[in-house]
Amino acid sequence: MAINGIRRLLVGERLPTARAIHERLNKFLALPVFGSDAISSSAYAVEEVLLVLVLAGAVGLQHATEVAIGIAALFTIVAVSYRQTVMAYPSGGGSYIVAKDNLGVYPGLIAAAALLTDYVLTVAVSIASGVAAIVSALPSLLPYHVAICIGFIAFITFANLRGARESGKLFAAPTYLFITSVLI
Repeated sequence: MAINGIRRLLVGERLPTARAIHERLNKFLALPVFGSDAISSSAYAVEEVLLVLVLAGAVGLQHATEVAIGIAALFTIVAVSYRQTVMAYPSGGGSYIVAKDNLGVYPGLIAAAALLTDYVLTVAVSIASGVAAIVSALPSLLPYHVAICIGFIAFITFANLRGARESGKLFAAPTYLFITSVLI
């Protein structure tokens, strides 16, 4: 009985299959859930690239423009690719479905494994970068750096176990706050 109570606390009540259609995300909630990878990358990737170029010295900084153009081209390719996928799979199609339908089962499994690896790395790097920013603003937290990271990972894990709709509601405000700050 206690295990069911813990399970219910972590992932919520079971949903009947007939209710699944009502769990779809509207566009306002889908952006924080499905766009978080690109959004988080834009938050820290440029800083990390510049850090490496600065460490390389004047020779490295000479390549900053080419690197920026490469990053912009990569973002453009990803955006065009996502748009094509949405047009070809209007009812939804992730990397696994698209690769499986067009290339076969094994490429689909490779795409799924790559996506899972990408999610894990995105969470790890995003949290490490965010906590580093917090610790740089509040140096007294430095001894708790790892504990804070683990706490944020546990929080994100808990939020995602609740489902896409609940995590979308939870992450909507910070995502839109970040987008607004970047635009300002």
